Amino acid sequence: MQREVNEKTIRLRYIRLLEKFNTKAIGLLKYDNFDLELYKKAMLKAYQDLQKAKTCELYSEYPVAVKNLAQTILNTLENHSKDFEEERANILKHANLLDKLRNNNRYKKDKHKKKKFTDGY
Repeated sequence: MQREVNEKTIRLRYIRLLEKFNTKAIGLLKYDNFDLELYKKAMLKAYQDLQKAKTCELYSEYPVAVKNLAQTILNTLENHSKDFEEERANILKHANLLDKLRNNNRYKKDKHKKKKFTDGY
């Protein structure tokens, strides 16, 4: 008896694999003794794991940004300069913006908290 996998489960699995791919890339880029060849090998291996997953459409802002960052990482692997510093800075900038987007919903400023209604009791 084969169980049918829900579309939501497939989407979550795909998003988690994208996040794992991005986390691996960002971790390697943040090393002090960065090695481009080691980075390429690790990213190609992580990309092979990512290819095993079933792709699906992403609609929310955060998952689309995760997918765009992964695509940016893959594009820089194919087309990069000799020193890779500009591409490295660009990927780290996109990663920081992605973290900011993810954490954006957690912290909300309570505006006008002194003007809240109090009925005196």
